[in-house]
Amino acid sequence: MNAWWGHVEAIANDGMEGRLTGSPGYDRAAAYVVDQFKAIGLKPGGTDGFYQPVELIEQRFLAEASSATLRTPTGDTVLSVPQTVYFRGGYPMPATVDAPMVFAGYGLSIPEAGHDDFKELDVKGKVVVMLSGGPATISGALKSDARSDRTRMLAQKGAVGVIMLTTPKQVEIRWDRQVGISYGPSMYIADSALRDVPVPFMAATFDPTKAEMLFAGSGHSFAELSALSDASQPLPTFALPGHFVAKIAVRTAPVHGKNIVARLPGSDPRLAAENVVLSAHLDGLGVGEPIKGDTIYNGTFDNAIGVASVIEAAKALATGGKRPKRSILFAIVTAEEKGLLGSRYFAQRPTVPASSLVADLNFDMPLPIFALTSVTPLGYDQSSLGEDARAVGEAMGLPIAPDPLPDRNAFTRSDQYSFIRQGVPSLFLKYGFKVGTPEAETEKAWRANIYHSPQDNLDQPVMKAEGVKMTDYYTALARRIADNPARPKWNADSYFRRFAK
Repeated sequence: MNAWWGHVEAIANDGMEGRLTGSPGYDRAAAYVVDQFKAIGLKPGGTDGFYQPVELIEQRFLAEASSATLRTPTGDTVLSVPQTVYFRGGYPMPATVDAPMVFAGYGLSIPEAGHDDFKELDVKGKVVVMLSGGPATISGALKSDARSDRTRMLAQKGAVGVIMLTTPKQVEIRWDRQVGISYGPSMYIADSALRDVPVPFMAATFDPTKAEMLFAGSGHSFAELSALSDASQPLPTFALPGHFVAKIAVRTAPVHGKNIVARLPGSDPRLAAENVVLSAHLDGLGVGEPIKGDTIYNGTFDNAIGVASVIEAAKALATGGKRPKRSILFAIVTAEEKGLLGSRYFAQRPTVPASSLVADLNFDMPLPIFALTSVTPLGYDQSSLGEDARAVGEAMGLPIAPDPLPDRNAFTRSDQYSFIRQGVPSLFLKYGFKVGTPEAETEKAWRANIYHSPQDNLDQPVMKAEGVKMTDYYTALARRIADNPARPKWNADSYFRRFAK
């Protein structure tokens, strides 16, 4: 326990300055991780020793030089930037926008489920307004993947931008804190071939307490639509009477990011050429807008704890008896907070043959704030990895708990999704809990008050023994997958099987 927490303290202390991708603080934290991997005896797995360079472009939104106006038949409403609307996206932003608006419901196009919010909408040259949530009749996996792909799809259809709305009940981070975070830089991969959206495209987020103005004169209200979304009911789609006019000022600069890749060679000559990936992101939000007098976004739970767990798993797998039969790649990636950029780069340009990647186990933002009595390995119902997760859990007294909040889209919101899109079966490990329990309320309060804030620091309450217990589960699962003679595979009915190569 002391070793595990020692890594957390080393990675999340104020001297690391929040580990913003490309910053000196990130580089110091990366050097610490590499030193730990060297001490364990792992082999370099990057293109530059233990490192894989990732060239990025930083895009910093300049609120004071930007503007937005809602132009309607009854007159113009000047919108406060960023207090009412802010701009932020992982692709180049256009300098100006002047376009009519359409409401696209949930913004989901899933023809195989009989659902397409764009079927009767012409989005070419339009700003598309979309609401959080999704129909209860569609699985979380389908909804998550459709959400992740909709910006690319809309850009292909000729839309000029999106405005994202979240119902008040579904808000994870309070609006005032979202506004503060909006001042921080977004990033995108320098190589346009690796971007989902290579053309300029506007991404805006609107204050849900003021969203009613977008629907004035449409025959619908934001309150009505929010109630439908909160109940996971179908939403209508329709043209909005207004135009969205914006001037978007940004400052760009190159960022030299880096992933860390270490390798533990497998012990079985027949399986050692195959690799099980253990991933976690090292980057955080850096130094930003002050909250309660603090400006350093330490990222203790998000995700120093995840990285510490990977380090301890590496130590156990390398020194705890016979090495696993398959090789293990320890991928500590950058720029997750900027849109899974480091893992996307690695998954598309791996430092080993792409065909050798058999599984990814991702560890991001574990929350040791209540007792670990069950686990939710997101994606367990999509591949044979689910049986491994279940067997290890049963042996440790940790039954699998289904995803309690599938509309949160967690399975596509962290680095495992970069591997999934390349056809690699993956799991995203989380503490299990059920809706309506004290654990659910504790988790909800943490997200509302601490997530992506300077208060995610070393001083917050943490149940260290539970964190070590989750690390032990992670390690045992990695060993079981690495030792299983059968290569992991997608289930026959898995939506994500389509990505298999």
